[in-house]
Order: sequence, then structure tokens, then C-alpha cells
Amino acid sequence: MPSFNLPVLTLVTLTPAIGALLLSLVDRNNKALLRQGSLMISCLTLLFSLLMVANFDNSVGTMQLEESHSWIESLGINYHLGVDGISILLVLLTCFSMPLVFLSTWKAIDDRVKEFHIALLLLQTGMIGAFVSLDLILFYLFYEAMLIPMYLIIGIWGGRERVYAALKFFIYTMVGSLMMFLAILYLYQHAGTFDLPLLLERLRTTHLLDANQQFWLFSAFTLSFAIKVPLFPFHTWLPDAHVQAPTAGSVVLAGVLLKMGTYGLLRFSIPLFHDAAFNLQPLMCWLAVIGIIFGACMALVQNDIKKLIAYSSVSHLGFVVLACFIPNVETITGAILQMVNHGLSTGMLFLMIGIIYERRHTRELADYGGLAKVIPLFTIFFLIAVLSSIGLPGLNGFIGEFLILYGVFKVFPLWGVLASTGVVLGALYMLNMVKKFLFGPLVHAENRNVADLSPREILYLLPFVVMMVWIGLYPAPLINMVKPTLSLYVEMLKS
Repeated sequence: MPSFNLPVLTLVTLTPAIGALLLSLVDRNNKALLRQGSLMISCLTLLFSLLMVANFDNSVGTMQLEESHSWIESLGINYHLGVDGISILLVLLTCFSMPLVFLSTWKAIDDRVKEFHIALLLLQTGMIGAFVSLDLILFYLFYEAMLIPMYLIIGIWGGRERVYAALKFFIYTMVGSLMMFLAILYLYQHAGTFDLPLLLERLRTTHLLDANQQFWLFSAFTLSFAIKVPLFPFHTWLPDAHVQAPTAGSVVLAGVLLKMGTYGLLRFSIPLFHDAAFNLQPLMCWLAVIGIIFGACMALVQNDIKKLIAYSSVSHLGFVVLACFIPNVETITGAILQMVNHGLSTGMLFLMIGIIYERRHTRELADYGGLAKVIPLFTIFFLIAVLSSIGLPGLNGFIGEFLILYGVFKVFPLWGVLASTGVVLGALYMLNMVKKFLFGPLVHAENRNVADLSPREILYLLPFVVMMVWIGLYPAPLINMVKPTLSLYVEMLKS
């Protein structure tokens, strides 16, 4: 690997926060500059993330581009960043999504524009920072830093029940986070470090924790991440949050923020407390399978389009949780790809629901029908996102689910069969939504004059389509990027 001294992970992580600081100096009435500035900052962050990828060695499975500096020496807290095959695609997904999110808000957000864009940029720093942190306290700080901006985005710019939804999101997430924080402090007392690689080494080579300690620590970490996923039965905050959040909030929440939960399981819960994870594997897998089927069944009976997509996320991310607890190279590779693919397909679906909501101001399926004749371009883009979501071969959604189910069937055929019902139900609720939403008779006069996609809307939707088709037809570059890390990861768990 070539010598590379630029602190690229710091640049990727802190550029949005520095941009938010600069935006705070801009006159709140200069909305054009605020929008242009936030877009430029997010594009610059994307460029830094591409620089990160350019200097990432696909043949190496260990941490790369590490930055480590003593921060609070008396407490043993370090500024330690690194990236590997588990985190790099999630960082890329975050940086890819944000410029498109800012473009989508160009006209949708006209109240408190300054505060909204600052909140989104701070949220981006929190998400990226959590993905690259290798110190438990640093991770926790970034993990918590995501909470306040998202709470404000839902609570200020959301729908009529926004305060209730924001409080529910805040309370659920905060309870889980506090449990994890106490577990981090307890772990430090026994291991003497917050540094993740050093902690993994000490836990692997010595018996610092007995079975009872592992159980409670695993439970505390996993509760926090299960709420964030959200895993059944901790999912009840998600439909309310999605329905009330503005479009940008829903895209970031579904596209990136939920992945913090499944990432946390892979990065912390399972490798740190692998004995407890192994012992509780049946429980976690059953919860995942129940979530897959329950989320799909709930989506099938929804009339609110955003709530339908919210429940679909419960189902889709159930596949990821199932894969996390059946660790072989196929399932974990599928889990990483499924996280990325869900972010793309669901993010695009929420963007398009936001587009139609701006025109009709309703999310009820009963208020639509026959739109394919009126807005054919919208229909084409929407169908691509739907087909991606249900895992049509040739689009990105297929490869992740295929690898997960293949890996699960090899080890536990029963769970594979049960999880497969989620794929069938997913096709049912998505195609049923399309039928009611776009096809059938044009019975509502208000739908006759709905405008098709504008050039700006095409501009921020087209990159999603390109990524869906590219990953669907040629996923090898992504698989090659993650496979060395995941091979080492699975070997570590087996040992």
C-alpha cells in the first residue's frame, strides 16, 4: 500500500461539522447561500470519502488509514479512527446520500433553513464518526451526537404529531444508549482500556469476563443496537418517526441511521462478547425471523405509504440481524451489502414519496390511483426503486438477500425457510402498493394535473438508479472490498 499521510478519516468525519460552524456565520435570511453552502460541504465530504476509497487496500483485511492520538490521557481515552471492510461501505453510503438529500430539500424546507442545514451536517458528522471510531468512548460520543440533530429534525420540521414522534424516538434511543454507556464503563474497569483493537485482543487471550458478566454486557450493548435497528419488539418508535419526519429526515433515518444498529452488532456486541452471542444465538435469530415476517405483514395492511415503507425496513433489517448471528462469510457479506442496498432503495422510495407529497399533500394510498398515465417518468423511477426493494435479479437488492439466505440455509435450513417468506411477502406488499398508487382507474380529479419529475428531482434520483443497476449487475468491486475483512472476522469468531 502506498505511503499516505493525509488524515483522510478526520477530513471525512469533521468536514460536515466544520461546514456547520461556517453556516452558523451566514445570515439566516440568505437561504440561497445556506442551501448552496451545505450542498458544497456535503460534496466536499463525498470527495474526501472517494480519496479514502482510493487509498484503501482491498487485499488487506485489517484496519486501515488509522489515526491514533492521545486525547484524555488520564482516562485512557484516545482519538482513534480506522476503517475496514465492515465500515467503509457504510461511510461511502453516508457520503453518497447527503448531497442528494440536500438537493431534495431545496424547495421542501423554507422555514428555519439555517438551523435545518446545520442539523443535517452535524448529523452527518455523528454518523461517519460512529462508523470509523475505534475507541469506545469516542464511538459513544458520536453515537449520541446523532440523537440531538435527528430529534430536532423530527420535532421542528415534522408533521402534526412531530413532538410525540420525536420524544418517542429520543426516549427509546436514550434508554438504550445509557445502558451501553454503563456497560462501557464496566468493561473499562475490567480490561483497563477503551481502545477497541486492544480490548478485543485482551478479551481473546485472557479470561477477563465470566459467562455471567458477558451475558449482561452483551445484553446492554445489544439492547442499544436492537433499538436502533430496530429489531422486533423494539420497533414501535420507527413508524411514528418516519411518518412525522420531513422527507430528508426519513431518508437519512432509513438510509443510514438504522444501519448504526446492525453495524454495532457486527463491530461490538458479537466480537466483544462472542460466548454470550453464541449462547443467545437462537433467541436473536428467532427475534430476527419474527421481525422479518411481522414487518412484512404490517406493511401489507398499511394505507399510509410512509408507514408501509417504515415497516418494510423492520422486515429488511431483520435479514441483516439474522445474518449477523449466523457468522459465515456469505451471511456477513450479505449483511453488509443488504445494509447498503436497503439504504439506496428505501432512501429513494422516501425521496419519491416526498416528491408526490409536495404535490398532493396526502400519503394515503386511497387518494391515489392511475398516476402512471399522468406522471410516466415518476412511474419509471418509482418502479425501479420498488423492484430493487423486493430483490429483483439484476438490481442491487438481490445480491444481499441471496447471500444471506444462502449462508443461512447452509447452517439452519428452518430459519432460511422462515426468512424466505419475508421475500414473498415483500413482493406482495410492494406490488400491491404499486397497483393502488400508480395503476388502476384515475378516480380523483386532483391527480389529473400532478406534475411529473422536474430536472432537479431527476438530478438527485438518477444517482440512486445508477448505483442500483451497477451493484445489481456488477457487485464484485463491493464484495472484493469487504471480503478480506470478513474472512478474518469469521475466523476470529470461530477461533
